[in-house]
Amino acid sequence: MNFFAYRNGEMHAEGVALKTIAQQVGTPFYCYSAAALRAAWQEFADAMKGMNASLCYAVKANSNLAVIKLFGDLGVGADIVSVGEMRRALAAGIPAGRIVYSGVGKKASELMAALEAGVGQINVESSAELETLNAVAGQLGRKADITIRVNPDIDAGTHEKITTGLKENKFGIDIDLARGAFAKAGALPNLRVVGVAMHIGSQLTSLQPYRDAIVRVRSLIEDLRSDGHRIDRLDIGGGLGIVYADETPPSITEFVQVVGKETAGLGCELTFEPGRRLVGEAGVLVSEVILVKPGVFKTFVIVDAAMNDLIRPTLYDAWHDVLPVREPRPDAATIRCDIVGPICESGDYLAQNRDLPSLSAGELIMVRSAGAYGAVMASSYNSRPLVPEVMVDGTRFAITRPRPSIEEMIAAERIPPWMAQAG
Repeated sequence: MNFFAYRNGEMHAEGVALKTIAQQVGTPFYCYSAAALRAAWQEFADAMKGMNASLCYAVKANSNLAVIKLFGDLGVGADIVSVGEMRRALAAGIPAGRIVYSGVGKKASELMAALEAGVGQINVESSAELETLNAVAGQLGRKADITIRVNPDIDAGTHEKITTGLKENKFGIDIDLARGAFAKAGALPNLRVVGVAMHIGSQLTSLQPYRDAIVRVRSLIEDLRSDGHRIDRLDIGGGLGIVYADETPPSITEFVQVVGKETAGLGCELTFEPGRRLVGEAGVLVSEVILVKPGVFKTFVIVDAAMNDLIRPTLYDAWHDVLPVREPRPDAATIRCDIVGPICESGDYLAQNRDLPSLSAGELIMVRSAGAYGAVMASSYNSRPLVPEVMVDGTRFAITRPRPSIEEMIAAERIPPWMAQAG
């Protein structure tokens, strides 16, 4: 079901016209569909029925409290990569026992905060981290439940900046060195090794890399058990892709079936950690056209959203569909244009070389599939206030993160006292 669709000539998010939100909130803004979020969760829940498996939402994809709470209320846990994300998950009501702490560089103070909060699992990614965590757990008089994240050296076939499972990537412990790391962990008195973790990348559109990675990790688990380790959990990670342009990613059911087949008889509790697949297509970015600037080679449609609001096109060469919020006539003429923002950078664009119906100042556009890695990667570059976020649920909507005023932005900074005195 498409939760963003034209009704009576206007684009709606569920039962609310985006134009109505724009009039009350201003532009640009992110808009999330609660029904789309629930539908994505339901696909996972249905596919996992009968399996010894749990779902932990990868908070890094979209850390809005309302989004986290929606999933938490459905019984979903959280996959976090910072203490800040942990505190967000806790604030949204997710029990600490349903939180998995991942990440390649955790400070001792961060590990201590996680243990004090009672997080259910820490995914360790290096031998040095094993030693640090053991020392911290000893200070607290606790045993930490850990998995060790292994790097299976599998090419995920995705963008080089979001692949995580190759030898040249910084993540995890090389699978060829993993038995030594598990032996070390087993000898440390304040750690309890409970499983193996993996995550090979993001925006995967093929299931073969998952098959290949699980086959390698399954063999490792068998070796580890022969070494005397009790391996009860297998953290699969996330990374399943969505549709941005013409991709044909596997269904959630197909993905879970492949994982189930390749782990059959292994006797491990499985953890799935989707992020983008739960939130990506559930969010859009809405922007207003400032002006249209014809050029010699192309036309520029300058809008009030910019690379600081959505950096994916510039950072990842990512494609996002762009649609007018007012439905164009079927026979409407199109123009070849770039959709660009007002920031002083040539890389400030949302879309390039697109054929769109003619647009004029004051009209609204919608950037699709912006629910993942949109608002969370936004900045205040050029002293532009962070873009607000809105959630729609049926015919109601609410601002879930307001746009800060410029005064609030300035008030958060401090002038050194010697400079203030000089004034």
